[in-house]
Amino acid sequence: MAGEDIDEVDQAILHALQADARNVSSGDIAARTGVSDSTVRKRIQRLEADGVIKGYSADVDYQKSGYPLRMLLFCTASIPERGDMIADILEIDGVVSVQELVTGEQNLLVTAVGESDSEITPVAQELLEMGLTIADEVLVRSHETTPFGEFARD
Repeated sequence: MAGEDIDEVDQAILHALQADARNVSSGDIAARTGVSDSTVRKRIQRLEADGVIKGYSADVDYQKSGYPLRMLLFCTASIPERGDMIADILEIDGVVSVQELVTGEQNLLVTAVGESDSEITPVAQELLEMGLTIADEVLVRSHETTPFGEFARD
C-alpha cells in the first residue's frame, strides 16, 4: 500500500489506534470520522493486511518494571550486512529494539534495557562478537511517545 492510498479516514484510524489501541473501539473511531462502525473495522483489517498496522503491543515503562537502565548503542556494520543482522541482534537478551540508519557512519541503533551495567555490558560484548563496531553509548533517562500528528489533521 502506497502512502497516497492512505486517506483521511485511514489517518484518523491510525491516530486513534496509536493513542490508545487497547481502549478505543471501532464505534468510537466511527463517531470521530463520520463513517460506519463496519467501515472502520474493514479499514483496520485492510491496514493490517497491507502491513501498515504491523501489530499491537504494550508500551512498557521499563524503569517501573524493574529495568531502570535504557542504553542506546550506536553501531556500525558493513552496509551489505546491516539489514541481515537485525534479527540476530534482536535475539540478544536485553535488546528491545533495533533501528537501521541510512545516513552517517553509525548505521544501526540498538536499544537495550537492564537492571544494572552488568546486564548491559554483555549486550555490547555480543554486538562486538557479531563484528559490529560500537561508536557511541548513550544512557537514556526517559522515553515518551505520541501519536503522529499528521494523522490527526482535520
